[in-house]
Amino acid sequence: MRQKKKIIVLILLALTQFLVVLDSSIVNVALPAIKESLGFTDASLQWILTAYVLTFGGFLLLGGRAADLFGRRKVLLTGLIGFTATSLLIGLSQSSESFIVLRALQGLTAAFMSPAAMSVLLTTFSEGPERNRALSVWSIVASGGAAAGVLLGGVLTQLFGWHWDFFVNVPFGILAAIGIYKYVPAHIKEESDKNLDIPGALLITTGLIALVYSISQAPELGILDASVVVTFVASILLIIAFVYNESKVKHPLVPLSVFRLRNVVGGNLIMIPAMAGMLGMFFFMSLYMQNILKFTPIESGLAFAPFPVILGFISWHAPKLVKRFGIKKLLIVGTLLPTIGISLLTALPLNGSYIVNILPSIILIPAGMSVFFLSAILAATSGVPARESGLVSGLINTSQQIGGALGVALLAGVAAFAAGGVQSPEAQLQGYHAAFAASAVLMVGALLVAVFVIKVPKKDSNSSVDEAVVTSH
Repeated sequence: MRQKKKIIVLILLALTQFLVVLDSSIVNVALPAIKESLGFTDASLQWILTAYVLTFGGFLLLGGRAADLFGRRKVLLTGLIGFTATSLLIGLSQSSESFIVLRALQGLTAAFMSPAAMSVLLTTFSEGPERNRALSVWSIVASGGAAAGVLLGGVLTQLFGWHWDFFVNVPFGILAAIGIYKYVPAHIKEESDKNLDIPGALLITTGLIALVYSISQAPELGILDASVVVTFVASILLIIAFVYNESKVKHPLVPLSVFRLRNVVGGNLIMIPAMAGMLGMFFFMSLYMQNILKFTPIESGLAFAPFPVILGFISWHAPKLVKRFGIKKLLIVGTLLPTIGISLLTALPLNGSYIVNILPSIILIPAGMSVFFLSAILAATSGVPARESGLVSGLINTSQQIGGALGVALLAGVAAFAAGGVQSPEAQLQGYHAAFAASAVLMVGALLVAVFVIKVPKKDSNSSVDEAVVTSH
């Protein structure tokens, strides 16, 4: 493939990934507007985020397997067209119920888009510097999309209404689909055994949905409420059934043998609490700015403006930093800085100042995140056989999404419990403080995993980092 065509393909793939990540965060600033428009309750509001990231994470590995078996371009286009269509339908939603169902479907389509796009990237760019640079672009887009979504969401919500947070995907989705159909060649499937572990994907996703539901409803209904107890027990049984299924099927979604590797376990253990803390931070910081400080959606979006700038700049240099300082040191820094930044938010006042109370966290959190993601993936894939590197990086991405879903549900429950059902600004702020404190505790958990669980051989930390970057993706 000619270099010019490769650049076009990279732009198209980056655009699809940007849309996927964007939609996990673009609604943050629009939460109050969507709540008022569609009649969401405080307890159900978190499902706007959770429905998307749960189905995204739950079906991500299945999407990657489907791309290998049925064709990368075919699966990518199918997912992209479905994503674009559900975006349009979400924007047209007239009820909270239809909104949540469509958000879940949107996450499902994203679960097929993202791994298929990555697979196309890996087969388009040759191993070495060319692929590493393409992967650096991908990493910046993936990590920056979430932060940019908050800024874009603020502008669209205030100027055109929350519906446009989803309508904006439509023209870009159509453009990307046309470009991918034209420039990405169809690949020949090398495997004839087309077995998808659909039961496994359904078991783990249904189990996680039940778990999130029980966590989110416990503060409102009570921990001993029948529906809370039943859904919690059901979630445990479904997850156990998933593990049993994976041990018996010929082509498991997640081969259990991979968890014999210490760093694979550590990489997933660190990603879940870290993403739970970080995504929860976005959720409640947006609510604080609009509900307590009375920022407009645009002001809230602009308040996050330094976030993608810092994230993008440091992410671009992250491979060099890893090579110089080593994976483990950067992983510790990558969890420590967000821990400090989120801890500062536990002292947010009723009449807070952006410069004094918010900006320090807006600087510290992306500075840590920018090196955290790459370091976590590199740590998890350190010492992993090449034939299993794709599976392990897929597991990390899955843990990232599931951690975010569980985190938002857990922190929403903590905030609701701390507020005690009172709607005054003082009570709301008390709930936000509790949520930020719980988020900081989750980040401390991730930091402890980085310090005591992750063990990276010196040769993997300080040499051949380019190969590690390729393997991690």
